[in-house]
Amino acid sequence: MTDTRQTDAALLTLAGQGDAAAAAALLDRLGPRLLAFCRRMTGGDTAQAEDIVQEAFLRLWQKAPEWDAGGAAQMSTWLGRVAANLAIDARRRSARMTPLDDDMPLADDAPSAVARLIRAEGLTALDAALAQLPERQRQALVLRHIEGYSNPDIAAMMGCGVEAVESLTARGKRHLAALLAPLKPE
Repeated sequence: MTDTRQTDAALLTLAGQGDAAAAAALLDRLGPRLLAFCRRMTGGDTAQAEDIVQEAFLRLWQKAPEWDAGGAAQMSTWLGRVAANLAIDARRRSARMTPLDDDMPLADDAPSAVARLIRAEGLTALDAALAQLPERQRQALVLRHIEGYSNPDIAAMMGCGVEAVESLTARGKRHLAALLAPLKPE
């Protein structure tokens, strides 16, 4: 019943009316990118990232009847902002409950194939370095350089101006480069 050419807003309207195929199409269209973003924001915790994506989509379904398709926010940026806030809240909760151990190994979702070992080590180092960045710098870097969002979309997700996004991204890149510099010879 749903056509892949339909807009996100049209799919949301249909989903809000109980069209399961429209809801599935919207989830297929927006879910993978949102899940990848949430994995980075949760330090690689896939289960927590999936929970965040699920909660973000539940909030979207609840908002479906009042969604303004002509509004300033695109659905993807709205979902990104909701997911980012949920990820930050989850990290704060877990930080209060369990002290972080600097020697704790990071989860590695890379396949065990020998050909991907070097790449997996690089990604693990990147994730570890990203986890050390201040929350907003990490969020801006992940959205811009890993997920590929534009600065205006990131500004909408983070609730700040484009100049602030540029500043956060620049400071985050410098901080990330400093954290990864000792690993370059390896």
